[in-house]
Amino acid sequence: MDILQLIDRLEELFNESKSIPLTRNVMVDEDRMLDIIDQMRIAIPEEVKKAQQLLGQRDRVLAQAQEEANRTLELARQKAEQIVAQARNEAENIRADADDYAMNSLTQLQDELDRISNQVVNGIRLLKDELEKRESSSLSQNADK
Repeated sequence: MDILQLIDRLEELFNESKSIPLTRNVMVDEDRMLDIIDQMRIAIPEEVKKAQQLLGQRDRVLAQAQEEANRTLELARQKAEQIVAQARNEAENIRADADDYAMNSLTQLQDELDRISNQVVNGIRLLKDELEKRESSSLSQNADK
């Protein structure tokens, strides 16, 4: 029987008891009172056992929750590390692609500049040759006169 029910029965016994005139005392049925007290002695250890079981269950639930929280935190940490590593890898790939693009662009520019420089050198050489021919022809015409 539940301890609270036994307390209610004890209170009921008290309320049903006859009061002694001119005192605050009551006459209680001794057998009924002792029977309720015996039942309380039996019920209290059961209530304590139930309370201890509940505390044990609570501790197990808390331990499981803590374990689950730790697992979740570890998974989140690993996922974050994975995301950071992936971001670094992608950044390195983008940097390498940018370096390749810049190198190709600069190489093409250098080739174009070399081609233009060769055209300039050839143009200068042609003009020098042309000037030398004119000077030689002019000198030879002046010498003939």
